[in-house]
Amino acid sequence: MSYWTDTKAVVTGGHGFLGRGVVRLLDEAGADVRAPRSSEHDLRDPSGAEAAIRGADVVIHLAANVGGIGYNLRNPAALIRDNTLMGLNVYEACRDANVDNLIAVCSVCAYPKVTPTPFSEQDIWNGFPEESNAPYGVAKRLLLVLSDAYRREHGMRSSVPVLANLYGPGDNFDLEDSHVIAAMIHKYVVAAETEQPQVVLWGTGAPSREFLYVDDAAQALLLAAEHCDSSEAVNIGTGTETRIADLATLISDLVGYGGETVWDSSRPDGQSERYLNVTRARELIGFEAQTSLERGLRATIEGFRADRR
Repeated sequence: MSYWTDTKAVVTGGHGFLGRGVVRLLDEAGADVRAPRSSEHDLRDPSGAEAAIRGADVVIHLAANVGGIGYNLRNPAALIRDNTLMGLNVYEACRDANVDNLIAVCSVCAYPKVTPTPFSEQDIWNGFPEESNAPYGVAKRLLLVLSDAYRREHGMRSSVPVLANLYGPGDNFDLEDSHVIAAMIHKYVVAAETEQPQVVLWGTGAPSREFLYVDDAAQALLLAAEHCDSSEAVNIGTGTETRIADLATLISDLVGYGGETVWDSSRPDGQSERYLNVTRARELIGFEAQTSLERGLRATIEGFRADRR
């Protein structure tokens, strides 16, 4: 980990779900790490981005306006506006400040709605994202263009890891705006505590997703900073497909819920299939996820229950 010794690192979004894990690992690796808050520096404003990254050797850009399907449907304009502005401003601020290395995190939502599974990096431009994710996904896809453009014109070193759906302790468990695992855990834990006969979940349960434990994702970003000097997309995930209905059964069993699961098909499913080919990450940066879905879910359930006490 000598790469990080005394390195001045800035993590945008460093107080968020993924950011806290990244900051912790950087501290442990010996970096001089700073995590500016949005209340201090608004990255949607060029001067805010400039102030946030001033003095950094390495920037890990995690800050985002993000949520689940319900949030996406209610806030499409804000999602594309805020995330596009943040990406543009962070790249320009890093160029102006001669930052040595920028890791700008992309999302699996950037992939086209219709993509052969598992998703391979060369397919990321072969169509438009799934409609409910499109404003966020297009803004995150732009990071790949920025990385390539700033590399070619300014010689900037940057990489763009593409993360699978994240989960883990400390996630957003708000039922309106959370992602699928957090929402399911919230519903099943409360239903078990209050002995509700049914839990109602969005959609049909038929789609599939890939789920990456948050600590594994944090480790991957440090590896990307150390070993990746390419503007091509690099998928970060487990490479394992999980059907939403199977996920619900697993969480229900781990929680100890004995009631019935009902699917509300009037609610959107989102993309039908989504999981990643992770060969490039293994070969390029030596990353392989270490946390099984069951082990990660157990830790996430325990964390949610602890926070409710």
